[in-house]
Amino acid sequence: MSDLTVDTRDVEDIRLLYPRGFINAHTVRVFEHELQRTLQEGRFKVVVDCSGLAYIASAGLGAIMGSIEEIRGNGGDLRLAGLNETVRNIFEILGFNHLYRIFPSEAEAILSFRQGGGSTA
Repeated sequence: MSDLTVDTRDVEDIRLLYPRGFINAHTVRVFEHELQRTLQEGRFKVVVDCSGLAYIASAGLGAIMGSIEEIRGNGGDLRLAGLNETVRNIFEILGFNHLYRIFPSEAEAILSFRQGGGSTA
């Protein structure tokens, strides 16, 4: 059994990803697969709802970094929502909070796209 599942759903033109568990070197392929499927489907407005994410290792951060150029190059953005304290600390220590917009809730992340918020970089 995997230590990670990733559910998805679409809200109009926004793809929501729901990773649950741990993203590390052993589980990152599950997360990468969903990110790649999202891009192959031409969905470039992405919200990763981290409320079910217990931990993210460098492999998971690499997966996010690996997709952001294509996402932003197509006029979209990847936004993060619902980070617990552990995951938020990881993002802040590595400076990801300066590279990605982080929101307290999924609803606020979705709304940020509706309010004309383009990419950060």
